[in-house]
Amino acid sequence: MMSIVLACFWAIAANVIAMLPTKDAHWTSAYILIAVGIPILGFVTWQNGPWIALIVLVAGMSVLRWPVIYLGRWLRRLAG
Repeated sequence: MMSIVLACFWAIAANVIAMLPTKDAHWTSAYILIAVGIPILGFVTWQNGPWIALIVLVAGMSVLRWPVIYLGRWLRRLAG
């Protein structure tokens, strides 16, 4: 249960950060959110199992969609 609470706090923090103006288009904040979110996702997986963790992962990817889009573009470039 604690892991879900942490994931909800992460989502709230991510949405509050998204409302703040920045000069770097939120990339620094995105890196920090990713660095904090990965251990939280591991904790969710450990406490609740992989299916709940997959739901939390998709929710996090919807919040941080631009890093995911750029990762997909980079992987496509590497593939050919």
